Amino acid sequence: MSNLYKEILENIPTAAIVVNEKLRVRYCNRAFRAYFGGRERGTLAGAISCTEEKVCGAGVKCAYCTFREFFLEAVRSGKPSFRKLVFRRGKEALTLRIKVSPMGEGLFLGLADNAYETEIAREMSSAQDIQQRLLPAAKSDAPYSFMYIPCREIGGDLPDVYETDGETMGVLADVSGKGISAGMLSAFVRAGWDRSERSPAKALYGLNAKFQELNLDERSYVTAVAVRIEREQKKLIYCAAGHNAPILLKGEQGIDEIIQPSPPVSTWMPGFRYEDASISYNKGDILVLLTDGVTESRNSRGEQFSLERVEEILSRSANAQRFIERLKASLKEFCGTFNDDITAIAFDL
Repeated sequence: MSNLYKEILENIPTAAIVVNEKLRVRYCNRAFRAYFGGRERGTLAGAISCTEEKVCGAGVKCAYCTFREFFLEAVRSGKPSFRKLVFRRGKEALTLRIKVSPMGEGLFLGLADNAYETEIAREMSSAQDIQQRLLPAAKSDAPYSFMYIPCREIGGDLPDVYETDGETMGVLADVSGKGISAGMLSAFVRAGWDRSERSPAKALYGLNAKFQELNLDERSYVTAVAVRIEREQKKLIYCAAGHNAPILLKGEQGIDEIIQPSPPVSTWMPGFRYEDASISYNKGDILVLLTDGVTESRNSRGEQFSLERVEEILSRSANAQRFIERLKASLKEFCGTFNDDITAIAFDL
């Protein structure tokens, strides 16, 4: 192979491999090695990390190797061949579109044209699994329930519930954008949030200070609400940063909407000082944190789900779990599909 061919193949996202008539690998590019985990030189089995890699074709499983058989077919016919193959890697069964073409001088070029897309899909699946593991676990003195429905593989909402100095802390953040960029920003929120800080306002201020270090433009921002549940005093200490209708409280006299005007975490007002506020509660009340994806979800007629529908469901719910179950069912019936991440946390107080 000429250096020009190698330079071209090494820098394309398509997985490429060059073999001779005996299926000895003359070259495979960076994308092929990254996807199949094999070597650049040696046998075809070695290039695809086969367990029979020392003697390609001599193993018991080689008779069932569609990958090897397809290359042999192209070598025998001397013509371009195209096939969709199911390639197994560990427990995964991956479908690849592979084309093998003669290059002359007894060489054959194999291209897996969707290997890059398949690898991206695998990475997205791994990222989705990691993000799911970051969701709250059922470890809190204040029983709670939550729902988290990302509109894409990777979501931009970040719910969290944890204990600090024996008191339950609840946080719900919603970052700008969708997909991978939103997932990256939500990972920043997770890493930048100070769990040891008892004051929601100081935690938001610290997050805002760290956000400035990212040097992002004004299109990137984070809305968030944080609350500390003081069980002995039966009091909620809370702070919101640009969050739409962040907290709902169902009490004996109905529902209170706790609205606290303040800017989101962003470059808009870098040194903004957030302030804590408090409100008392009674035994049996339900505290709800939700993102605007819930209230602003639209049906086929363009109608928003609305805060009023959320409050109506809350007023008919005896506890946090029933509220989340009914809210999820109502949203799916109302919208069908979602164009934004849907997240809510409900606490039994």
